Amino acid sequence: MKYVVTGGAGFIGSNLVDALIKNEHDVHIIDNFSSGKIQNCHPNVIIHKLDLADEKNLDSIRKILIGTNTIFHCAAVARVQPSIQNPIHYEKNNTIGLVNSLKAAVDSKVKRFIYSASSSAYGPTEKLPSIENDPVNPISPYAAQKYYGEVTCKMFSEVYALETVSLRYFNVYGEKQNLGGAYATVIGIFLDQFQNNKTLTINGDGKQRRDFTYVGDVVKANILASTSKKVGSGEVINIGSGANISINEVANMIGDKFEFKKALKEPFANLASIEKAKKLLNWEPKMELKDWLKNYLSTLNG
Repeated sequence: MKYVVTGGAGFIGSNLVDALIKNEHDVHIIDNFSSGKIQNCHPNVIIHKLDLADEKNLDSIRKILIGTNTIFHCAAVARVQPSIQNPIHYEKNNTIGLVNSLKAAVDSKVKRFIYSASSSAYGPTEKLPSIENDPVNPISPYAAQKYYGEVTCKMFSEVYALETVSLRYFNVYGEKQNLGGAYATVIGIFLDQFQNNKTLTINGDGKQRRDFTYVGDVVKANILASTSKKVGSGEVINIGSGANISINEVANMIGDKFEFKKALKEPFANLASIEKAKKLLNWEPKMELKDWLKNYLSTLNG
């Protein structure tokens, strides 16, 4: 089978590429390398350095997609807080880049399009766990763009008969995640601080709770979504661990020196209902955060 992974040099995309190549598939990456890293790329992948948001590249993208069974759209400028500082940059990449990819997929007769959506679409909510048909309330440009992406995918299914599935990820962590920098998650930031013998910085009181999901489980969900006969008409599916823990608990798993900083504008808690993923994809998470962190930290100590 031929597969294309947009954003395949990034954190989630590169892990997905590795799994597809391990199963002996023909895999192509489309990435502009604005945040993706060449060292993330498997040596057997075919790399196309292109900007999906530039309409001038549409013909090139169409040619790459010819004969493709599924495109996994992982390309995005990620993270909530930086999107608040630079919403126009985010809009161009996360919205226009998606629409161009969908149109190219239709033109090249790609069968299925798997979209990396985000649990940030739920926004602040006291109703937990979140179920896919709960009201959305995005409170950042990034969250709004990722939700609009779901709406666009569903529209393409209905108007253009392109099979689409949107997977709402909850706080993904694991191998190849960014350690530090604007696009790092809280776990990546903590690990970077710990490895550099720095104090772990906690925003707010640290009591906010997150559903952390292992990247290997996310990869499995993508692969199952590409083959499931129960999806394909614009379906939206939560991909989370089904459990949440506080940021303070995470910090205590990693280090023992903490500093509390000003709280960010963010939801207090999130938690995924994963019943739909179990039913439609026959998927459920296998890795627990505490086990992954224990193994990761043990490798640092030799």
